[in-house]
Amino acid sequence: MAEDIDVARPAATDLLDRIPMRNEEGELRHEFVEEIANAIHEADRPLLCEVVAELHEADLGDLIAALAPDDRVTLVEITGTDFDFSALNEVDETVREEILEELEPETVAEGVRELESDDAVELLESLDEADQEEILEKLPAAEREEIERSLLYPENSAGRRMQTEFIAVPPDWTVGQAIDYMRDTPDLPDRFYEIYVVNGDRHWQGAVPLDVLLRTRRPVPITDLVDEDRRRVSVLEDQEEVARMFGKYNLVAAPVVDTTDRLVGVITIDDVVDVIEEEADEDLKALGGVTSDEELSDTVWTIARGRFNWLLVNLATAFLASSVLGLFEGQLEKMVALAVLAPIVASQGGNAATQTMTVAVRALATRELGSFNAMRVVLREAMVGLVNGLAFAIITGIAAVAWFKIPGLGVVIGLAIICNLVAGALGGILIPIVLDRVRADPAVASGTFVTTVTDVVGFFSFLGIATLWFGLK
Repeated sequence: MAEDIDVARPAATDLLDRIPMRNEEGELRHEFVEEIANAIHEADRPLLCEVVAELHEADLGDLIAALAPDDRVTLVEITGTDFDFSALNEVDETVREEILEELEPETVAEGVRELESDDAVELLESLDEADQEEILEKLPAAEREEIERSLLYPENSAGRRMQTEFIAVPPDWTVGQAIDYMRDTPDLPDRFYEIYVVNGDRHWQGAVPLDVLLRTRRPVPITDLVDEDRRRVSVLEDQEEVARMFGKYNLVAAPVVDTTDRLVGVITIDDVVDVIEEEADEDLKALGGVTSDEELSDTVWTIARGRFNWLLVNLATAFLASSVLGLFEGQLEKMVALAVLAPIVASQGGNAATQTMTVAVRALATRELGSFNAMRVVLREAMVGLVNGLAFAIITGIAAVAWFKIPGLGVVIGLAIICNLVAGALGGILIPIVLDRVRADPAVASGTFVTTVTDVVGFFSFLGIATLWFGLK
């Protein structure tokens, strides 16, 4: 009997047992990807349908990204209605757009119909309006209007992130009626954590957590359980602010209301985790002068074009820093050691500034740094720069004297190191604060300005002090 069961196992399960999808480090196995690619080339629909049914949407997304571009589209076409389109939200935007543009609008529309509203909006929002319209017109009117309404909200707003499927009941119901409604209604959200109470015009009345509902006897009026002060979100609120609210108040879900306080959707913790990842990714790229929409799957030309502008700005600031060296051309000719050691001073200041800037940008993003504590943090960073400056002044001074056998050179580079580390610390904290006050993104612009400050101050202080100390003319 056991042997019969084993023979009848689905092909995908047999494949996953024979070649596990991931290795010990969690990476996709090359052998597994090759097996799937071969099945695609052979149009083995039963096997591929079993695979997409077995895999979680995140794993399916990883598999799609690992396949060759032509195989990705073919996989979707072969598996048809068995393919979970939510997996396309797990791949790079570039890959997603390439797949959607190759598929027939009818195929995409059929896949979109199976998604929750927030996943459908995420899938379509990266497409241009013409492609969106071509897909949306294939949907039933009610579903189309729902998605179109969400797409009208500003990008990165709560309205774009929310799902429009939620459970709302009138205030005159009892606990028993609410429970019976949830048992008897087939089209409920896949997961929910609370139900909402609204009046006839769907205006917000309050929320009832499921644990409270299930612990209460059936005849109790639902209004006795309503939390009228439940934190809710405006459709126009920035997604980063929503994520911060979830973290601060330990939320797993939050109702979304429009400008007239009508309940229009709900944001859940899985959406917020995505927002946190996206914002962190965006900030990290911005600190490196990389555009937030750059993906690993982008072409060479796309990446080069995206990085060009900030490299051009950096070139201009590099010329500014180099012009400081030109002011001391005569001194550099008389003492070669100054030319050798000057980059050390600038580099140490730049590294110290980057450390401070990273902390400052993150603190501004999380609202931990504001006018209430800015002065204290600035003074603290200045003192950190001074302490590290003194320590590295001694280390660098001793190394310089041992290297060039010029006693005064140790004093000169030591004083310059102190000046530049303090300047770097102040620049690393003050520049992001100023940019934040003028409504510029500190993560995007801070790096270039801070590097310029440390280069200019480093070269000028080192060569200026050397001129005064050695009397070079």
